[in-house]
Amino acid sequence: MHIEEVLASQGVYISTTSGVSMYPMLRDRRDTIIIRPVSGRLKKYEVPLYRRGEDYVLHRIVKVTPEGYVICGDNCLNREYRVTDGEIIGVLCGFYRGDREVDMNGCGYRLYCRFWVAVYPVRYVVKRGWMLVKRGLKCILR
Repeated sequence: MHIEEVLASQGVYISTTSGVSMYPMLRDRRDTIIIRPVSGRLKKYEVPLYRRGEDYVLHRIVKVTPEGYVICGDNCLNREYRVTDGEIIGVLCGFYRGDREVDMNGCGYRLYCRFWVAVYPVRYVVKRGWMLVKRGLKCILR
């Protein structure tokens, strides 16, 4: 059964995560997410679930535009600029980090979201620089 069908029939979808695109917030196959159907326009910092081809993607909204959303995973460098309301299947409404429920309305989570989005330019430069250093080292060691 597809996630869309589960959301339509049960109103909630609960699963573990798969992938590292939302690390450090969500850990690969270790954390549990709770997805609910979308009601209305989403806001900056919310985490929608949408489809990209055959894959499901859970990334953070970093900007809301009249046409849709600019979205980026917490562990990603590339932003997606053309995600529309029609593509969004659901939205993250809660998650468990291990056995501990994370309060998505709490001060700690809200500060994490704002900080992580604000330091994106620094993360981008550091991550890109590290990738270039590793590529250079591979060339030298060959």
